[in-house]
Amino acid sequence: MKNIIITGTSRGIGYKMVQCFVEAGHKVLALSRNLEPVEKLKLQNCTSMSCDISKENDIAIVTEYIKNEWEQVDVIIHNSGFLINAPFSEIKMSDFKKSYEVNVFGVAALTQAVLPFMNNDGHVVNISSMGGIQGSVKFPGLSAYSSSKGALITLTELLAEEYKESGPSFNVLALGAVQTEMLEEAFPGYEAPLTADEMAQYIMDFALNGAKFYNGKILQVSSSTP
Repeated sequence: MKNIIITGTSRGIGYKMVQCFVEAGHKVLALSRNLEPVEKLKLQNCTSMSCDISKENDIAIVTEYIKNEWEQVDVIIHNSGFLINAPFSEIKMSDFKKSYEVNVFGVAALTQAVLPFMNNDGHVVNISSMGGIQGSVKFPGLSAYSSSKGALITLTELLAEEYKESGPSFNVLALGAVQTEMLEEAFPGYEAPLTADEMAQYIMDFALNGAKFYNGKILQVSSSTP
């Protein structure tokens, strides 16, 4: 039984991952601004906590929980994401800022808070996007989202280098299109080749076993151009 932290658990891939990990026999701390969806599942070995990773006070509460209830974290999966699809000439700078607060700064802050509780065999898994891969196909309207996901990729590489002697391992999964509520909101009518259930299972397997084989690596998880 391992202690797993997952962010962005109110819907989509994060919501499905919570169920996958619990069913596999692990303890889960599910973090999301909306804790009700996971709470309604009434899962054993799962704690749902309201948390906005862009707020210091919320992260402090998470730290206290770990200190009092777990003492150790084995895996953290940074799945939270903010996506806005808008032409660059029209996008509000507040939305641009929020993209980075959630997709980059919040990841950095929560990681910094959790690292003291992780051993050298721990695994930090950052969920990025194919849009953040240099040289990949880019799509109009995603200037804030894709650029922030690119920054997350570079952050992952830097942390892997900085902690390569002491651990934990840091890796990033650059996902292609997955059929989620967020995708439908950004691209109404688009049909993705993978379901949230399928991707959740893949991420779980990688989070539990990937640190044995990878550190500081970018894995492109996409069967299609997006």
